[in-house]
Formats: sequence, structure tokens, C-alpha cells
Amino acid sequence: MVEHLWRAAVSGAAEVGSRETESVQLTPDMQRVVHEQRLGFVATVSPDGRPNLSPKGTTVVLDDQHLMFADISSPGTVRNLETNPNVDVNVVDPIARRGYRFEGPAQVHTSGATFERGLTRLHELGSSISRARVRSIVVIEVSQASPILSPAYDDGVSEEAISQRWMQHYRSLHPPR
Repeated sequence: MVEHLWRAAVSGAAEVGSRETESVQLTPDMQRVVHEQRLGFVATVSPDGRPNLSPKGTTVVLDDQHLMFADISSPGTVRNLETNPNVDVNVVDPIARRGYRFEGPAQVHTSGATFERGLTRLHELGSSISRARVRSIVVIEVSQASPILSPAYDDGVSEEAISQRWMQHYRSLHPPR
């Protein structure tokens, strides 16, 4: 059943991912993965062309067409967005080895209605981060979305088998005390 649902999400993402100029409607599965994982890896490019990849533990769905994260300690990311607003965000379930790649322009909000809406959204989802720690809210208009699927699935291995393998791996790294 999970394989069937994933294939449906993949085919839907491939269709929306072909749009280049308008926002993508985030599918329920895309929203679920972002909500469950909460850690997005955000890629930007510096003015001199150097890549910057930064994990954002406050990555959430703002609405059906936007992701957001709180700038708590992201000076490089925010500085890069001043000259090039384009970002690439990867959110992946490390156990199931599946996720999504989201692309689009980002806007930095340091005050105002969007800033307040972002703070409210974080707290609705259980964040306890204090307002004083949030320098800005970065909102990404998703213009392309595509599935990420590990090559481990190429041999026909089930999600259950892959998940069991990675759960065992993480348990070995963090044994009960």
C-alpha cells in the first residue's frame, strides 16, 4: 500500500514539477513529509558563486504553495538571498530514504504581517522558540517540486525492508541506556 501511495505522489509531483513560472500546489504527501521531518536542507548561492547548504530545523509548510523557516542563526543564507532569491530545499525521511526537492524564490521578512504569520505557524506546530531568537521568517514560493527516492529502491527492495535496515543502523548509533 505504501508503495502504491508513493508512486501516486511521485507521478503527481512530476506533473507539478514541470511548471516553471507559477506556484506548485503542494500535495498532501509533500506536506506530510515536511511536517514529519521538520528538517530541510536549504541551498543558496553566494554572490561570488559559492554554494551554501544549511540545515533548517524550523522548515514547515506555510500554506499549499509555500514553505518557510525561521532565521535563527542563518546569516549566510539570508545574505545570499539578498543577491539571489532562488533556493533549493530538500526534505528527506532518513529511515524510508524518500522525500522531496522544492525549488523557488524566497523572501525574507523581518517584520510585518508575514513575519507574524510565520511565528504563529511555528507555534501552532508546537515550536517553543522565543520571538526574540527569530531574526526573520523566510518564505519560499514553491515553483517546482520533485520526489527524491534512494537508489536502494532500484532493485525492487520494499520500503519496509529499507526502513528496517536504517532503523537498525540508527539504533546501533544510539543504543538504549
